[in-house]
Amino acid sequence: MKVAILDPFSGISGDMTLGALLDVGLDADWLRALPASLGLGGVGVRIADVKRGEIACKKVDFDIPPQPHGRHLKQIREVLTRSAAPAAVKDRADRAFTMIAEQEAALHGTTVERVHLHEVGAVDAILDVLGGVWGFERLGIERIYCGPISTGDGTVQAAHGTLPVPAPATLRLLEGHAVRPGPDGAGELVTPTGAALVRVLSSGPPPREYVPLRSGYGAGTKEFAGRANALRLIVADYSSGSGEGEELVQLASDIDDMTPEYLAAAAELLRDAGALDVVLIATTMKRGRPGTRIEVLARPAQADALEATLLRESTTLGVRRTVVRRRALARETRTVEVLGHSVSVKVAQLPDGSVRAKPEFTDVQRVAQQTGRPLGDIFQLAAEQAERQ
Repeated sequence: MKVAILDPFSGISGDMTLGALLDVGLDADWLRALPASLGLGGVGVRIADVKRGEIACKKVDFDIPPQPHGRHLKQIREVLTRSAAPAAVKDRADRAFTMIAEQEAALHGTTVERVHLHEVGAVDAILDVLGGVWGFERLGIERIYCGPISTGDGTVQAAHGTLPVPAPATLRLLEGHAVRPGPDGAGELVTPTGAALVRVLSSGPPPREYVPLRSGYGAGTKEFAGRANALRLIVADYSSGSGEGEELVQLASDIDDMTPEYLAAAAELLRDAGALDVVLIATTMKRGRPGTRIEVLARPAQADALEATLLRESTTLGVRRTVVRRRALARETRTVEVLGHSVSVKVAQLPDGSVRAKPEFTDVQRVAQQTGRPLGDIFQLAAEQAERQ
């Protein structure tokens, strides 16, 4: 599996992310054409080779004509809608801006619809977020991990005055991630756009073992004596079915006052919100009452949001949280032809190198109905073909 590992040893911002993506192979001409594709006329894209602490980096800057000072979330969504990006890219970019708006609204006692995103609603921030999310997709990255984030120190000047570093909204976006203050005298090292990218892209801390394929550096604007102000990005090959597996979070609640249809709906909402798995287990509660245990498997970066969803969408009064380790087999989906019809087959690689194939039931059922052959025959033919590929 092709993965990316963010190493924010000197913080992270949107332009640093774009620079690092270019340094590991993202097409520079694609980035130069991005503003025009969004209807943001007159925006120029400057890409330069620079050094930060004697490390060669890519630096991205946008030349922007006079624009409104920030935007509301609705206006940002209109820009995203004009994009030709895949639906999953648009959704992640939208979630990034929605999270920023939610934190700003909570901090200033207003609503998401009314909050005005100052710096984050500017053209360069929109290009940073959409370009960053889309850039990983164009490179074929299947999963992204993030190491400990250096946040800087001191204060920063923002539209709402002097704020401590990390800025309040930025700190909220970083909840659930490993951070560390400093280095001394660094000022702000993590921007709201950088924190939002981590929030929507990261699957948690990097795996303990991986095979580096390529690395690159995106330059920050500040220059410091004796150290590199840059974001390192590592493209790697990683199989979650090897070694000790990955660390996940399990959320659990026991409920005895919800009807089956509402329990099923809550489980679906949790899956839609990004849960890796949701199971409903029959249990017995106090006074012998029959109940249901909801167990949710989540990546660490998504655990807080899923916990909030579980508390909101169910009648539970509490959620238990446990750190678990999962070893998942490497798998892929293959398409084979059976009696002139296509069938999707999930193929998993076992620890000894052999493979196990499981055709999708709906495809097996469709082909069986169209050919008049038994379900078992279609299953066997599809599995055998997939294993031979």
